Amino acid sequence: MKQTSNSPNFIIIGAQKGGTTSLYVYLTQHPQILHASQKEIHYFDLQFDKGAEWYYSQFPTLEERGCNLTGEASPYYIFHPQVPQRIYDLCPEVKIIILLRNPVDRLISHYYHCIKNKYETLSFEEAIAHEPERLKGEIGKLSIDPTYYSYAHQHHTYLSRGIYADQLPAWFKLFPKEQILILKSEDFIRKSLRNLQQNLGISQLATQPTRNL
Repeated sequence: MKQTSNSPNFIIIGAQKGGTTSLYVYLTQHPQILHASQKEIHYFDLQFDKGAEWYYSQFPTLEERGCNLTGEASPYYIFHPQVPQRIYDLCPEVKIIILLRNPVDRLISHYYHCIKNKYETLSFEEAIAHEPERLKGEIGKLSIDPTYYSYAHQHHTYLSRGIYADQLPAWFKLFPKEQILILKSEDFIRKSLRNLQQNLGISQLATQPTRNL
């Protein structure tokens, strides 16, 4: 189908600490895929007030693209309750790419990422124990108020982000299964990259990426 707007061809929606950076770097090394202005645009979760034209401006124009593809990777998308509908409303034909990691490994990596970036001050045990209290009422507020921002929901959801069965139904409700590709983080250097290249309709690269989880 001919591209009629400057929307992305694919969006990697997460999961956080699942290898999305490595996957995006690898994809944008391909001669048929062009960079967005940055890997994580965060339009549909954190910058939705900037409007569709701002979002479109983050990608190469249709003239610059030619027959090439472009996309972004914002790993908070999979978890934010308003994002599935927002993406569907603006980009109903976009390919949705999901990279899932073992929940325990993901949780540990997430915690130390927050420590490194000073998003967390509690010990590992304390952070896990306080997660339900920190998140109390936050999902409801995010679901009903398009302007609401929750620091705890973005950064302190160590256990919750690994419960993929709670996150995926919203995406499958809106997007047909042929537009959604789920990859296993632990496999993506091997068979998952081949599946992804076939799904996007691009030729395969011989080089392999360095993982950055």
